[in-house]
Amino acid sequence: MYVITAAICLLQACNGSDNKDSVDKANDANDQKDTTAMTSDAKIDTMTVMPVNEDVAKFAVKAANGGMAEVKLGALAESKATDKDVKDFGAMMVKDHSKVNDELKALAASKNITIPSAVSDDVQKNIDDLSKKTGKDFDKSYVDMMVSDHKEDIDLFEDAAKNSKDSVFKNFAVKTLPTLYKHLGAAKAIEKSKNY
Repeated sequence: MYVITAAICLLQACNGSDNKDSVDKANDANDQKDTTAMTSDAKIDTMTVMPVNEDVAKFAVKAANGGMAEVKLGALAESKATDKDVKDFGAMMVKDHSKVNDELKALAASKNITIPSAVSDDVQKNIDDLSKKTGKDFDKSYVDMMVSDHKEDIDLFEDAAKNSKDSVFKNFAVKTLPTLYKHLGAAKAIEKSKNY
């Protein structure tokens, strides 16, 4: 009995360090590559490791997490929504955010930034909760979520467009903002027309 208990404790201890979600893992990887605060005598070979700026990396991780969420939620809306406008909006989310996500992946790779491979646990919980809804309740909850999410996305991208120290990511944010404004406007229009 003691051996089994010890084995269970050992397994839990070993697995405990791996309970981080994909976003946390990406942030940790980028923290290890961040050289913005290092002194010149730090033990890093900048010839073999491209330095990563913490602020740029945090933006990329948040943008990737949000973009993947929009695609997953959009696919869910395409299959579960009862209203054609909501289904069409979901299809637009999948198409537009897949394109933005692909561009972000390429930019992150070019700058040695690790981005998450899956949505955060919090986002996944929201997706799971939404998937349990049906009918008009699903449609309303999805559209409400899209209005809220796109307001947050716009704040994130406006900040990067104004303050990013990396011109490539600054330009990416500037270029992406009109799409986010379009999405917010479309979500608000559905919300208003359906009295959500």
